Amino acid sequence: MDHYAPTTACRWSIPQQGGDAGDRGLAATTDVLRTTGPEPLLPSDEREEIMRCLGHAVNIFPDSPREALEEAEGAFDEATAQLANALAERRRALRAGWAELAPETQSTELRLALREYRELTGRLLRA
Repeated sequence: MDHYAPTTACRWSIPQQGGDAGDRGLAATTDVLRTTGPEPLLPSDEREEIMRCLGHAVNIFPDSPREALEEAEGAFDEATAQLANALAERRRALRAGWAELAPETQSTELRLALREYRELTGRLLRA
């Protein structure tokens, strides 16, 4: 198996203990350019870091299964925390866009807000 030493450890993972474990793995899947679809909920650098850590966990599993699982768990925890924060911010922005509108606001503006809620909720349910 082709391994190389990572340049940095995952910021939420346990410290590396020698070896020549790599971190390529799943990170390559984030290199695809997005041309269609909704905007990602997490910034690309954060997604890439999580994917890098997951790839590293996959690569070190044969030599250090427990360390790999701990690193994968850390990546999962980081992803869920960042996603929860991103969703809370998105909700705040959506609500701010319609909550203070005058009662006579055109239904078109309110319909757009409803569409955003529906699309975001649909993305969550499909995940």
